[in-house]
Amino acid sequence: MASKIEAGKLEWRISVDNGTTERLVPTYGPSKRIFLWLKGFVMKVILEQIAKSMRNIWRIGADDPAKAVHCLKVGLALSLVSIFYYMRPLYDGVGGNAMWAIITVVVVFESTVGATFSKCVNRVVATILAGTLGIAVHWVATQSGKAEIFVTACSVFLFAFTATYSRFVPSFKSRFDYGAMIFILTFSLVSVGGYRVDKLFDMAQQRASTIAIGTSICIVITVFLCPIWAGSQLNRLVQCNFVKLADSLDGCVAEYFKKKDVSTNENEDEETNKKLQGFKCVLNSKGTEEAMANLARWEPAHGSFNFRHPWQQYVKIGAAMRRCAYCLENLSICMNYETEQAPDQVKNHFGEACMSLSSASSKILRELADMIKNTRKSSKMDYLVFDMNSAVQELQETLKIVPIEINRPEEDVKSEKDKEGDRTMAMSLHEILPVATLVSLLIENAARIQTTVEAVDELANLADFKQDSKKKTGCNNAKQTPLSS
Repeated sequence: MASKIEAGKLEWRISVDNGTTERLVPTYGPSKRIFLWLKGFVMKVILEQIAKSMRNIWRIGADDPAKAVHCLKVGLALSLVSIFYYMRPLYDGVGGNAMWAIITVVVVFESTVGATFSKCVNRVVATILAGTLGIAVHWVATQSGKAEIFVTACSVFLFAFTATYSRFVPSFKSRFDYGAMIFILTFSLVSVGGYRVDKLFDMAQQRASTIAIGTSICIVITVFLCPIWAGSQLNRLVQCNFVKLADSLDGCVAEYFKKKDVSTNENEDEETNKKLQGFKCVLNSKGTEEAMANLARWEPAHGSFNFRHPWQQYVKIGAAMRRCAYCLENLSICMNYETEQAPDQVKNHFGEACMSLSSASSKILRELADMIKNTRKSSKMDYLVFDMNSAVQELQETLKIVPIEINRPEEDVKSEKDKEGDRTMAMSLHEILPVATLVSLLIENAARIQTTVEAVDELANLADFKQDSKKKTGCNNAKQTPLSS
């Protein structure tokens, strides 16, 4: 038996009868094999899953650091409010109800300033109003003698019914739904609990003070420590949607009139497809825009936004953008409908005019994105709209002179006599219809873009946007010609 070192490992070999050596492989018992299998299972399955989960968790925070910041702020708020529970003087000062301050922080602290303000104001106002009414109902019930239980039960039914019904009113629900729920809870606790509690006023006062402490800590931390403004997020969302619409419009038209023999790599195709589908983000952003607009109304003045900033106008702008996105969705369907491909001669006839209108329209969308981003009026919007309307007229003129004949395909030429003769053939309506559909959609989209421009101009006037200091790139006196389809 001999030992040999190979690649840094000690290997044992045994001599056999023919003069050669064989590697000595150790044998394991059943228990050893089971242990090795369990070890491999733990290393490959469990540890790999843990590592994958940790990478996903890290990626969530890396992609959106605001989420990690929000978690830190929640932890800080709970740590500060818990001092009222740990320190005896503070604990005695709130009458042993410090836990209500902790509960308040847990339920009202949200990621954005507007959401936190909304819940804090709703909770404080609803608590004070419900507590006052509960004490008043308790006093009336105690003065009614034997009818105390009847008065309390009727009051709970009446106020609970009214508050619950108000939650079905859309205008009330969007802003005060949480307050209505807190009102029902507080009124029920005070009015019903007062039947067994002697010092009802002291209890209500202590509960109100602890809620005020919790909401104050939430407001201070969410405003002064890395604030996340719902208004800024709404402004950024609308701006990004304008850019996505412009990219989708350019991508759809360019893809439709692209030459078939032009080759692209996979990365370019993936990037192009991503831009083409950008309009879907605009179509799916309605709920987010409305929620952010409602929350932004609660926020104080910040950045370029005043206290009375017209946040609801962003909802109107979003609706106008979605009307443009519906046109782009139809453009995408028209582009992908391969059973009705128009001849290349027809595409070449309309290609330049369509590309010109697409370019003019996308420039307006990007200019609107800059207006929203910089909160300034555009100095060249009139020129861009005039340019788009001119492109619409040019496309309409091109539509009036559609060629009625196209070149005959080579495979259709059957004899030499045909080659020397007329090589043209009449064009059918079926061949023109796909391009005509695309042209009509582009013209309709231009009209909807002009409506979007009017909505953004209304926002600029209501929010008192400052005039852009840059010089206009075109004629200021260019008149906007009406669009006609």
